[in-house]
Amino acid sequence: MSDAIILNFDGTVGWITLNRPERLNAMNRQLVDQLAAALEKAENDDSVHTIVLHGEGRAFCSGDDLKDLDAQTASEAQTRDWVNAIQNITLLIMRSKKIVIAAVHGWCVGGALEWVINCDFSLFAENTRWFFPEVGYGLFVTGGVTALLTKQVGPQVAKELMILGEKQDAQRALDLGIAWKIVPDGELLDEARHLAVLIGTRPLGAVAKIKHAINEGFHSSLDTAIARETEATISGFLSPEAQARAKAFRS
Repeated sequence: MSDAIILNFDGTVGWITLNRPERLNAMNRQLVDQLAAALEKAENDDSVHTIVLHGEGRAFCSGDDLKDLDAQTASEAQTRDWVNAIQNITLLIMRSKKIVIAAVHGWCVGGALEWVINCDFSLFAENTRWFFPEVGYGLFVTGGVTALLTKQVGPQVAKELMILGEKQDAQRALDLGIAWKIVPDGELLDEARHLAVLIGTRPLGAVAKIKHAINEGFHSSLDTAIARETEATISGFLSPEAQARAKAFRS
């Protein structure tokens, strides 16, 4: 079995690559567990000041791998364990001492989009397309975005994005502040490297303190949002209607 996540170190930068290109880097348990391990390893390496998260192939990440959905949500206990694993990525990103940069291209969907919102900076390639499909399946969002994104874009736009679930482009992400910058497709990783190295010249302790102060001040209800989302997401995964919709989508 090939690695679903590749971790490389380049000076003060830890590069984490989502590596299931044949599935557009869709999220399965292997990818989520290996991503958690990579984030923890980078976090515990004192030489690493910044982390860049990006996807191999034609996409950043196409969201949950619906082919694996049944195996991950066969019972309430398995479903809770799966959702908690997804939510743990949010906590690892947002509570990290390191600045986490998302370099996004191609499709960025569902739970992966929520992780991008959790990152400190998000660079979008011009070809990026993104949306929240969960409510359309009868499911629910994760990543604390019911609190984080609502505070950022306002309740009306948050409802538009999450309830209507329409596909959006990179310019819309920039307009809403989901993307920090749009860059040409071929320059995405170079731009991410430049930003990561620049941030790495700042004292790590000071950067960590300002990151946590900003996150705590702006995202004060993150834990509450995650707890609420976890219960709603588990309920959605166990819903026969949602399972039928997901099966119909992947067939």
